[in-house]
Amino acid sequence: MSDINKIQNFLYSEVRFLDDKEWDEWLRLYDEGCRFWMPAWTDEDQLVTDPFSEVSLIFYPNKGGLEDRIFRIKTERSSASMPEPRTIHNVSNVEVMEENETEIKIRFNWNTLSYRYKTVDHYFGVSFYTLKKTEESFLISDKKIVLKNDCIRQVIDVYHI
Repeated sequence: MSDINKIQNFLYSEVRFLDDKEWDEWLRLYDEGCRFWMPAWTDEDQLVTDPFSEVSLIFYPNKGGLEDRIFRIKTERSSASMPEPRTIHNVSNVEVMEENETEIKIRFNWNTLSYRYKTVDHYFGVSFYTLKKTEESFLISDKKIVLKNDCIRQVIDVYHI
């Protein structure tokens, strides 16, 4: 069984890269074929189940979508991200759900404070990751984010979650 501290440190690195706007380092944490999905709620208590046929808050079927998103953020080609907000992420309740020789499925809670336009926004939820084991650490091969406060007043982006 993998060391929970190693998993937590990996997650702490990911959120530090987001908070510090170290976009290239953040992208290096993702496997080429990773799926990045934040489903929408169909009503008060049901999430959509198919990102290909139902509305999602964010969906990238592979790393290429994430790379494109980060390119637009870095080159100021995204009015939704200008000016970039200041964020602080917190991760808690990290739990290993399944593990085999090649991957680990984890679940954890998170919350993010975001400051932009003299306003603080608070986002919170639960994430489900599949981590691919590597010699040194992990790569994210699947990321599902459940945003619990989905009634938001602005565009939500990868750095909010």
